[in-house]
Amino acid sequence: MKIYKDMNWSAVQKTLIEISEHLSHSKTLCLKDLPVDRTALFIVDMVNGFVKNGPMSSNRIYEINQGIANLVKSCNLYGISCIAFRDCHTAESLEFLSYPPHCLINSEESEITEEIQNAGSLSSIPKNSTNGFLELDFQKWMDSHPKIDHFIIVGDCTDLCISQFSITLKADFNRKNQFSRILVPIDLVETYDLGLHNGDLMNLIALYDMELNGIELISNFTEIEIE
Repeated sequence: MKIYKDMNWSAVQKTLIEISEHLSHSKTLCLKDLPVDRTALFIVDMVNGFVKNGPMSSNRIYEINQGIANLVKSCNLYGISCIAFRDCHTAESLEFLSYPPHCLINSEESEITEEIQNAGSLSSIPKNSTNGFLELDFQKWMDSHPKIDHFIIVGDCTDLCISQFSITLKADFNRKNQFSRILVPIDLVETYDLGLHNGDLMNLIALYDMELNGIELISNFTEIEIE
């Protein structure tokens, strides 16, 4: 097994700084520039168990909660559909082999945060996987909304559920040679800090990896003015 003790850490640091600088220049985009009838907002795992309480909750994720609620309000005013994935597990979930038990079915942890629920109209899709694309309810949603090819994706965690869903979604459109725009606002996705999992580092790597896979990274939508 290769050991990275001989890695050129100065070069790695230089690259990380360059990636950070590159991402800081992501373009701005207003909702009014998107085709409303072909656009949907997907909110990933902004549930109490990741935002407010429970073994998987994180202050980093809490900090994007209100910004996402504001985006829901704007999308409602523009007539853009809002769909929320919510982590929802049974006690037998195999995911608990990797993570502490969290977001059990019918628990407060599995509910979308009050701020986002109260922000406007949205539907929800429960998921038992880190990749919402695999959920049958999502596939049914896609089948019933064939015109949608613009996706705004926000929530958590950048390096897990956001990355997996975004890249798989883009890859599926590419597989079918169909146009799509997968848009991820940098300031409205987050991950967590825990041990070796440094949130700043993992965010940076995940965002750059998404960009390499055709995901459009943009600044957030908080400065939108509704006409």
